[in-house]
Amino acid sequence: MIGKLIPDLIVSGVVVDPEVATAFSPDHVAQMLGYLNITGLPLGLLLDFRYGKLQLKRVILGAVDEPNPLVL
Repeated sequence: MIGKLIPDLIVSGVVVDPEVATAFSPDHVAQMLGYLNITGLPLGLLLDFRYGKLQLKRVILGAVDEPNPLVL
């Protein structure tokens, strides 16, 4: 459905978004921020399985500046 965000997975109060991508892009982070905003949860994990080795990026809503969330 266009215009609605539905998280793929929520585990223990953390939004988890599995991806198969070359690299995490600003679009991935923006989508995760949307998930965090609609769920009201503060923490999201982007998981990338592309190269057989799990890579992850942590996104924390409201860290320091809203437009620039903490991404680790």
